[in-house]
Amino acid sequence: MDAAVQSIEGGFADPVFNAQTVFRALMDAMARPGSVQPLPALAHPPAPLSAAAGAIALALCDNDTPLWLDPALQGSTTAKSWLGFNAGAPLANTPADAHFALIATPAEMMALDGFSQGTQDYPDRSTTLILQVSDLISGAPLLLEGPGIEKTATIAPAQMPRHFVEQWKQNNQRFPRGVDIILATSDGIACLPRTTRIKTMEA
Repeated sequence: MDAAVQSIEGGFADPVFNAQTVFRALMDAMARPGSVQPLPALAHPPAPLSAAAGAIALALCDNDTPLWLDPALQGSTTAKSWLGFNAGAPLANTPADAHFALIATPAEMMALDGFSQGTQDYPDRSTTLILQVSDLISGAPLLLEGPGIEKTATIAPAQMPRHFVEQWKQNNQRFPRGVDIILATSDGIACLPRTTRIKTMEA
């Protein structure tokens, strides 16, 4: 398939219904941090953008939401064209300008505080990060607590950034400002809203 076709095809077959399906999964995942919500492969974007991350971008982004791409996606002309054609979102000049950030290689990601943190008056103007991870079971376990979690929940996302737990603690301290994270895998999605705390696992 040539690049021009690749950069257009593979969007939602039924845009309204598909976007609602993704949105419902995201709301459930945000309401119950650490839970894994299944997400069918509704979008088929070109690599290195994953099906789940592509579907989330299509559901959340539009021409009013600047989108930041990490270097792996920034370097893919077809992925950029696909997002532009199917989501219509303008590319943010800097991470601090972005409403959403798509991260194909979280292990190499810049620090969380480089993204928009929102303001005290408008904390919702912070960046929501969409991280592509291969799974939620093979990484270092994260013990979660906070609103929406009965006692604790544990997820172990693969390929997370170094010093992530430390960065997330700093993110908690900026509340009500701070970023929210969506973890996208082929099996489903999980969310880390800024209200979720990561307890250090006792060795």
